[in-house]
Amino acid sequence: MATSPEARLKELGITLPTPGRPMAKYKMAVRVGNMIYLSGHGPVKATPDTPVNGRCGQDLTLEQGKLSARAVGLNLLATLRDQIGSLDKVKRLVKSLGLVNSTSDFFDHPKVINGYSELMAEVFGEEAGVGARSAIGTNALPGNIAVEIEAIFEVE
Repeated sequence: MATSPEARLKELGITLPTPGRPMAKYKMAVRVGNMIYLSGHGPVKATPDTPVNGRCGQDLTLEQGKLSARAVGLNLLATLRDQIGSLDKVKRLVKSLGLVNSTSDFFDHPKVINGYSELMAEVFGEEAGVGARSAIGTNALPGNIAVEIEAIFEVE
């Protein structure tokens, strides 16, 4: 990776949101050795037109779903930085699970989650920022959020 993740955020003009706090009885992240497991996160309102709530195929288009997934990525990065001090300590994204709030006839879940995956590749590079991934649809998510993603990172 030619540029560090922290420098890359600046180059991209990305300011991370304030890290979220648990909404129930769980931890935002658990570190075990050099692995950090991030709990499911929802989207943060990155811009006034960032879709946070709704169902893909009903309230949201594929492109709006992708924007929501990207916003979830920003939220995950904020938690990750909060937990380890700097994104420069990330060795690689290992695995992600993306859940898309969608109608039963919406089948583009992987394309929605690409909004998140593309952000990770932009920040960490193609090798370290692209990991194993699952993308599935569900009929509801907490608070009617559009996307929820959990992730596992290898860190220093």
